[in-house]
Amino acid sequence: MPIVAQSTETTDWVSRFADEVIEESERRAPGKPVVVASGLSPSGPIHLGNLREVMTPHLVADEIRRRGHQVRHLISWDDYDRYRKVPKGIPGVDEDTYQQHIGKPLTSVPAPEGSPYPNWAEHFKAAMTESLAELGVEFDGISQTAQYTSGTYREQILHAMKHRGDIDAILAQYRTKPKAAAKKQQQKPVDEAELEAEEGSGAASEDDGSSSAGYFPYKPYCGDCGKDLTTVTSYDDGTTELSYTCSECGFAETVRLSEFNRGKLVWKVDWPMRWAYEGVIFEPSGVDHSSPGSSFQVGGQIVGIFGGKQPIGPMYAFVGISGMAKMSSSRGGVPTPADALQIMEPQLLRWLYARRRPNQSFKIAFDQEIQRLYDEWDKLAGKVADGSALPGDVAAYTRAVGTAAAELPKTPRPLPYRTLASVADITAGHEDQALRILSELDPEQPLGTLDEARPRYDKAEAWINTHVPADQRTIVRDEPDEPLLKSLDEASAQSVRLLLDGLAEHWSLDGLTHLVYGVPKVQAGFSADATPKELPAEIKTAQRTFFALLYHLLVGRDTGPRLPTLLLAVGQDRVRKLLGE
Repeated sequence: MPIVAQSTETTDWVSRFADEVIEESERRAPGKPVVVASGLSPSGPIHLGNLREVMTPHLVADEIRRRGHQVRHLISWDDYDRYRKVPKGIPGVDEDTYQQHIGKPLTSVPAPEGSPYPNWAEHFKAAMTESLAELGVEFDGISQTAQYTSGTYREQILHAMKHRGDIDAILAQYRTKPKAAAKKQQQKPVDEAELEAEEGSGAASEDDGSSSAGYFPYKPYCGDCGKDLTTVTSYDDGTTELSYTCSECGFAETVRLSEFNRGKLVWKVDWPMRWAYEGVIFEPSGVDHSSPGSSFQVGGQIVGIFGGKQPIGPMYAFVGISGMAKMSSSRGGVPTPADALQIMEPQLLRWLYARRRPNQSFKIAFDQEIQRLYDEWDKLAGKVADGSALPGDVAAYTRAVGTAAAELPKTPRPLPYRTLASVADITAGHEDQALRILSELDPEQPLGTLDEARPRYDKAEAWINTHVPADQRTIVRDEPDEPLLKSLDEASAQSVRLLLDGLAEHWSLDGLTHLVYGVPKVQAGFSADATPKELPAEIKTAQRTFFALLYHLLVGRDTGPRLPTLLLAVGQDRVRKLLGE
């Protein structure tokens, strides 16, 4: 069922941009679908920073759909860009072998060994496309290889060549400006297209489309070696005859640009050309695109040559990662949406992008912080359900759980992520044991099948298996620690007895929580129900000491999963054995 549209009076950032985009679209193209856009380069793994390039316009487009407007979200796959460098750490890629392909279009580079896809670009596009489907992102994909090689942009290319002097004059304003300050602000890893543009923007150069024969905003791919290490040596506007030479292999030829489809406009001209061609109203840009003299700023002037206007849209900030150093599953050294979706439900990942304004940076957690994020998410879900959430939080939550078309698939019984992770850790893949433990969490509403806890359980299990170091995994003792049990003083021995005496009566998650926190209170002469305000500060110290003792007796360490979950996981009979009963 489609989600009910939120009030347009909601003051979240998405609604505000939707207001502006609808107004601007009606001014520029009344009666036509609203066009928002993203651009992605499949030059390697498409990382979580790039995902903001998609999620920002997606959320705005979805809000516009909720209001009943037609909208197109274009994703331009920049797969006709040059292969700049060989990414490190890509399975199936020998770096020395792939060096020979530098300078070719991404779609002319072989896919990594073992890939089912026909080329490099399709290999990395496929992973992103799959992740976007899981995230509920609806889009129209445009292959720039298909656009250029089919002649779709022929008129735009000829127009750019005819007005190359005007374009050159715009670019000349920025060629002598220092780049040091801008580069310090760049998001890492920097956008491939912008980096390529920046390399050639300090002065007139081949990368900028310039040569001794003058400036040309078009670069052919060589007819012999297939690379873009070419220099245009002459061009005739009347006949459209273009001559070029290749510095890589020495090949040279003269072609008619009106019939030639093996080349592309240089990036700083290509982007504004597409704005005009597609009628883009809204497109965000990263810090690397938005600094002085960069593609977005320059494009805002060049787009007029093509009869278009610059899109409105925010500069989006850096997306950081916590726990990246411990990652064992990332490919190419940068975490991707697929990496994130392996350990978190799409609703949580959508929420991380929806709740922060584009110019606010945030982190995506691959370490223990993911448990706190899930606690925060579940708490928000509870507030939304009981009507106590703030309007902006309700809006972000609504955008996270579904789109204008439908709700995203969800976990029927969303048990706490930290509990599921602990259970997956302790049971080490034994699903029957996991079901036994989870069914005992709430005896009045026992879990009937593990599928009720999926996919959240699977995400938590994947997190344990891929992001928790082996030395932090939980291994329950096989036999009691007899020396430790014999060395206990009377107070410690009494605390263990009190716990054992209460096990049967308190055998549930809530009951065991009450029990383990209550034992030190009872030992100190207080009621097990006493609140922290009623207790002296020493009780907290006594609780920590008691917990450490139980961890040592059960798993041989000072710490571990939450004790109530651990006790349920170990099972009552085995707990009694390990505690010396």
